Amino acid sequence: MEAKTVLLVALGVLGAVFVVIWWRSVSKRRRTDSGLEIKPSALETAIGFGTNFFDTLGIGSFAPTTSLFKLWKIVPDELIPGTLNVGHTPPVIAQAFIFVAIIQVDLVTLVAMIAASVVGAWLGAGIVAGLPRRPIQIGIAVALFLAAGFFVMTNLGLFPAGGEARGLAGWALALAVVVNFVLGALGTLGIGVYAPIMTMVSLLGMNPQVAFPIMMGSCAFLMPVASTRFVQKRRYSLRPALGLTLGGVPAVLMAAFIVESLPVERLRWLVAAVVLYTAFVMLRSAFVKPTKSAVS
Repeated sequence: MEAKTVLLVALGVLGAVFVVIWWRSVSKRRRTDSGLEIKPSALETAIGFGTNFFDTLGIGSFAPTTSLFKLWKIVPDELIPGTLNVGHTPPVIAQAFIFVAIIQVDLVTLVAMIAASVVGAWLGAGIVAGLPRRPIQIGIAVALFLAAGFFVMTNLGLFPAGGEARGLAGWALALAVVVNFVLGALGTLGIGVYAPIMTMVSLLGMNPQVAFPIMMGSCAFLMPVASTRFVQKRRYSLRPALGLTLGGVPAVLMAAFIVESLPVERLRWLVAAVVLYTAFVMLRSAFVKPTKSAVS
């Protein structure tokens, strides 16, 4: 069995384990709370479809989802990181299967960077899942400012052009591993890794196309690990998370196999504006006395 096949099998097993853990947690909650609503609304499912559709094109899903959650007041601020990680995990696993299978990349580089992000996510989720409301709000606001900056930089052509390499070695590989470890930890706060990984890959002289299996693969392995902690501590909103999953998986398949071209640049400008607005709102919320919110 070749190395890439082993990687995909491991991803499939990890994904299946996460789904089982999530399902058992939901079943336990339903036994203790007979009135628990688990069916997501049409809006929550639509958010899952839209954000994961464009996520597959490399735009990222965390910042737009956070913006929409804040806009319609769907999820309490302190539960947003967990909801993002839990709900987007199955769609991202679907993305990883597609891009790891079709894009050529050095497997040593791919596996090393994925492993670093998983370790970072495990340590990061353990901290974030227990944080009080204000640090989470501030962390999300910072994440949104960073995401908006990356969107603007992309549209202005400020990202490095990159090279043709399909892998890394020596100090470059070591640096990439360290950076991916940090990104894995920050990802549990809702900071998407797509744009940072694409930037790093290009700076190190790799083909920007290689960023797709690396960033999708990193997320696909780190998110089930991080999400398991959020599920165990119930630090997420159930219905919106299910909406992200149910709307997201078919959106990934549609974007990957049907869509050939979209005016993504214009979309990035719109998303950047919305994300910046949401970042200011989130930061303001961090310093205003919180009101009670129902946890779904």
